[in-house]
Amino acid sequence: MVDAKKFLDEIEILLDQLYDSQKDNLEATAQAMKECIEQDGVVHVFGSGHSVGLGIDIKNRLGAMVPIHIMEMSDFVTKGGVPAAEFMDKKNIFERKPNVAGKLYNLYNIKPQDIFIVISNSGINGVVIDIASLAKEHGHKVIIITSMKHTLAEEPRHPSGKKLYEYGDIVIDNCGPHGDALIETSGVAKVCSVSSICNNCIAQSMAARTIELLQADGFELPVLNGDEAHDKALKKKYEGRA
Repeated sequence: MVDAKKFLDEIEILLDQLYDSQKDNLEATAQAMKECIEQDGVVHVFGSGHSVGLGIDIKNRLGAMVPIHIMEMSDFVTKGGVPAAEFMDKKNIFERKPNVAGKLYNLYNIKPQDIFIVISNSGINGVVIDIASLAKEHGHKVIIITSMKHTLAEEPRHPSGKKLYEYGDIVIDNCGPHGDALIETSGVAKVCSVSSICNNCIAQSMAARTIELLQADGFELPVLNGDEAHDKALKKKYEGRA
C-alpha cells in the first residue's frame, strides 16, 4: 500500500543517506560559495526542467542570499534570439541539444571569481553539459548536482560521449533512484519522484553552511532580512549580476 506515511518514512531514509554520504561534498561546496561571495562574486545556478527548482528555493525570499543568479532557460528566447517554436518543439527537445548553450552563457555579466552550480538528475542532456563545459573553459569552479544512480544507468546523449558529472570540480549525488520515483507499487510503475525534494534540501544545506562560514569570517551577510532599505541596497550592489 502506498500512503503518505510510507512516503515520509522512505524519504527520511533517503535524506539520511544523502547527508551521510555527501557531507564532505556539501562542505566543499559551501567553502567554494563562501570564497566566491567574499570576493564579490556571484553563484550562477543552472538547471533545466524540474532542476531549476534548486535555484528558486534559495533566491528572492526572506533569509536568502542575494549573490545567487539563476540562469533561466526562458532567456534563450527572451534574450538569446532562439525562436519560440524551436524552444517549444516537443519532437526535438531543446534541452537535449548540444552546441546551443553559448547563446545563454554569453548573455550574462560573468566575472572571474564567479562559480557555477549545474543541476541535472540524468546528467546526459546537451544544454547542461555545455554550460558546465563553458564554465570550465573560462576557468570557473563547477559544482554538479545529479543522481549518480540515474546517470550511470543511462547512455550518454552528448556528442562528446561525456556526462555532466565528469565536468564537476565537486559532485554532489542527490542519491535519488534511477527514474526518480521512489516507492514500489503493486503495479508496473514506481511512484513519488524525489529529486526536487533532495535538491532543495541540498540547496538549503549549502546556503546555511555558507552563511555560517561567512559569519565566522566576520563578513557582512548578503542576506535579505525584510528591512526595505537594507534589502534595496543589497540588490543594488548586485544589480545586473544576480
